Amino acid sequence: MSSSDEKVDVTEEVVIPHLVSRKEKFSAAFTIACAGFALISDGLQNNIMTLTNVVFGQIFGKAYSSFWSTQLSNSLTVGTILGQVVIGYLCDVKGRKWGIVLSTVLIVIGIILAAASHGAHGSFHGFLWMFTIARGITGLGVGGEYPSSSTSAAEASNERMVKQRGPVFIMVTNVMLSVGGPVACILYLIVFQAAGGLNANLNTVWRTVVGISVVPPLIVFYFRLKMLNSALYRKGAIQRDVPYLLIVRYYWRSLIGTAGAWFLYDFITFPNGVFSGQIIASIVKVKGKELVRKTAEYQLLLGIIAVPGCFVGALLVNRIGRRNTMVLGFSGYLIFGLAVGLAYDKVIHNVAGFVVLYGLMNSFANAGPGDMLGLTSSESYATAVRGTCYGFSAAFGKTGAVLGTQAFTPIRNNLGPRWTFIVAAICGLAGMVVTIFFIRNDLDGDLAEEDARFAAYLEANGWNGTIGAPEGSVDDLVAEKARVA
Repeated sequence: MSSSDEKVDVTEEVVIPHLVSRKEKFSAAFTIACAGFALISDGLQNNIMTLTNVVFGQIFGKAYSSFWSTQLSNSLTVGTILGQVVIGYLCDVKGRKWGIVLSTVLIVIGIILAAASHGAHGSFHGFLWMFTIARGITGLGVGGEYPSSSTSAAEASNERMVKQRGPVFIMVTNVMLSVGGPVACILYLIVFQAAGGLNANLNTVWRTVVGISVVPPLIVFYFRLKMLNSALYRKGAIQRDVPYLLIVRYYWRSLIGTAGAWFLYDFITFPNGVFSGQIIASIVKVKGKELVRKTAEYQLLLGIIAVPGCFVGALLVNRIGRRNTMVLGFSGYLIFGLAVGLAYDKVIHNVAGFVVLYGLMNSFANAGPGDMLGLTSSESYATAVRGTCYGFSAAFGKTGAVLGTQAFTPIRNNLGPRWTFIVAAICGLAGMVVTIFFIRNDLDGDLAEEDARFAAYLEANGWNGTIGAPEGSVDDLVAEKARVA
């Protein structure tokens, strides 16, 4: 090789790393922003069935039984569980970007199919089954967003602001998910009025609302294609020969904490979210299409009251720690669950007062487990297994959501409405116990330190596999070099 050739090679070695680091800098910022925007979409999908159940009840009457409302509500959750486990694993062995893009595609396909749902020859059951399958596909994507977007946001925040990682993570995850509830209500109210108000065709209303919900994931899709895997992932990934037995031995305590607390939280939060529209509709003294509007208005109030809790959690997380903030949040279930449950027959005569107490219970939950579960599930585990362990914890939580949704109607019908709140109080107490004994309170350090401890543990136990994903960084290097050229 000539001296001139050698000079060119040296120049490229000096310039390209600078270019890549500059791209990584912008990619980290885009990753954080896109995670927040995408999770608004996830929050919207999680909450859109709340009012859709009320609308379907008006359209189909008694034919839309509790069996069908539960099945349609659970279809998203079942899909979410599969997405959390499968895409959580894939975003560890294939890369964060791979999981994020796949999740977005599944959400878009599922929403389009749901908005277009019809039964063959006008079949009512055919329509409900197509809607169920479409919501399941959407759930796969929503489930994939949890481990892929949240782990990416945590790693990107760690690269840019370690000390403020907790508050930033909360602002782009649980705050955005919680905002999805009010957004769903506002969207329903706008479309309801635009379609004619009390003269609106309710079929047009729900299809339009579901169809519009495809816009956020479509907007964010382009930017996600431009993202890079985080530097932490490229340095700490284990893409083959994953030592699962050693992972369980090392992280069993944290897995009990994050998965167990998530189960208890979702067992209460999810059915209370899905059926809150029906709870409110049962105590509002109006009927027909006016019931849809009134329920949406009170549902909006409920959602708005719950959102400030997210900000309270973000303010407390660095001051009192992850574990203490979660315990405080679970205590809200105990306090307000008992207050509403024991005084239920009196409270329901004042609908606004009932909604305020209901909203305060949800606000405490947002400040505690709502904010902390995603954060602690991102911080408790090394980069190599973060997606898998986060996905498992979230999926175990969603299993609680499915069981809670299935149990909600039998509890309400057989024990009485007050018991749905008393059970929330019991789960709140159990959540406090699990959090105190199994959630670490030393999670505010650099994530790279956890990676180093985990790598040392693997080496000490005889594992000699490869850590790191250099092929990802090489691809990004070549792409950046071509773009600049």
